[in-house]
Amino acid sequence: MSAAAMPDAPAPTASSSVPAAAAPVPAHFQTFLAFDFGLKRTGVASGNRLLQTATPQPTIKAEGDARFAQVEARIKEWQPDALVIGVPYHPDGAPHENTRRAQKFARQLRGRFNLQVFEVDERYSTTEALASGARDADAASACIILEQFLRSLT
Repeated sequence: MSAAAMPDAPAPTASSSVPAAAAPVPAHFQTFLAFDFGLKRTGVASGNRLLQTATPQPTIKAEGDARFAQVEARIKEWQPDALVIGVPYHPDGAPHENTRRAQKFARQLRGRFNLQVFEVDERYSTTEALASGARDADAASACIILEQFLRSLT
């Protein structure tokens, strides 16, 4: 079952370290960049509200400041209205170490690039990407995360 079809998957929320109610996404926000954060690789996808589709972008294979330099290049190229971050949870919804890492990444993006950041529960996105035969599971996961977010806007 896809993360998007999971009935217990929380709605996208504004980035914070405390779970929050779904933050409204302004109607003028039309374009988004999504990230599937990982310690060594970060999947990237671009998409827009009108088509509700996401397109995989080359995965960022960098850590630390090198990762942020590549993120900055993508933001300059795509000029998104906002960013979307996949946040992993255990199957029962409990947070774990990677949950906190992804949320920290979301806060860093907001602070560095002054863009609104939305979090999406990304449980099973990598499993779904691998099951679909994706050559780049990280980018495919970012697409799944972004499409789930875009579908939630209607």
